[in-house]
Amino acid sequence: MNKVDLKLMDDIKRIKQEKSIYIIAHYYQRDEIQDIADFIGDSYAMAIAAKESPCKTILVAGVDFMAQTAAMLCPDKIILSPETRATCPMANSTFVEDILDYKRDHPDAIVISYVNTPAEIKAVSDICCTSSNAEKIIRQLPEKSRIFFIPDRNLGINIARRLGRIFDYYYSSCPIHARVTKKEILQLKQKYLNALVLVHPECDPEVVEIADYVGSTAGILKYTCDSKASRFIIGTECGIMHSIQKACPAKELILASSELICPNMKSITLDKILYSLENLETVITVEESIREKAILALEKMIEYASA
Repeated sequence: MNKVDLKLMDDIKRIKQEKSIYIIAHYYQRDEIQDIADFIGDSYAMAIAAKESPCKTILVAGVDFMAQTAAMLCPDKIILSPETRATCPMANSTFVEDILDYKRDHPDAIVISYVNTPAEIKAVSDICCTSSNAEKIIRQLPEKSRIFFIPDRNLGINIARRLGRIFDYYYSSCPIHARVTKKEILQLKQKYLNALVLVHPECDPEVVEIADYVGSTAGILKYTCDSKASRFIIGTECGIMHSIQKACPAKELILASSELICPNMKSITLDKILYSLENLETVITVEESIREKAILALEKMIEYASA
C-alpha cells in the first residue's frame, strides 16, 4: 500500500473518532476500505449493525440500497453515502408496476423481495430477505403459499429446489455472479486438485449443483475458516478474498473467475470516504410514506431471521 493511502487511512480513522462516525462496509469493498471500517459484513449484517450502532452518524460503504436500508431502520440517525452513484444493476431492474400487477392477479401470494432492491420495491413487498436468511424465512411461511420471489431468479430457483417449493420469479440476476460458469469451475477443479468449491446462491443453478458449499458472503467466509481443507475455489465477488485471507491466512484461495469484480462496489474510494466524513455528505433519506411501508417488510425479515 502506498504512502498516500496510508495517510488517507490515518486521516479517516482520526476524523471518524473525532466526529463519532461509525463506518460499515460490505465484504465486496476494496481491501483498504475494509481495513478502515468499524464493521464488515453482508447486507443483512450491515443492516443490523447500523440499527445497533450507538453512533448517531453512520457511513455506509456499499451500494445505494444498503444506505437506504440503514436510513429506514435508523430514522433518528444520519446515514452517509460516500458515493451515491454506487448502485446495483439487479436492484434497478425491478419496477413497482410489475409487483403491483402481480399482486392484483395473485392477491393471496406472498411477495418476498431480496434486500438488494430499492426502498420503493420493499414498500410493496410482504417481507424482505437476504441470501443468508432467505431459506430460514421461507421455511416459516405456509407450505402451500404462493411465493413471488424478486428480483434474483438464480437465488430463488436455488432456494426453491432445496425446499421443494414452487416460486414465481422476477426475471433478473446479479451480473457479477452470473459470470461464474460450470465449465470454468470444472477446469479449476482439474487444475487445483482437492480444492473445495464455495459459491454464492446468486450463481447459476448448474454451478450450485457442483459446489461443495453454497452460501452468502458471510457464510463462505465462515465455511472457509471452519473447514479443515486448505484449498478453496471462491465463487463470489473478489472483495471477500481479503476478509478470508485476513481471517485464515494459511488457506489457499482461487477466485472462480477473473471477472468477479463489481465496479459499483469498487467505485467507493478512500478519498470519497474522507470527503464524506469531513463534509457530512451525502446524507441519505427515504420519503416517509415509502419508509413506513418498507420498514414493515424489513422488520418482518429481522423477526423471522431471529426466530
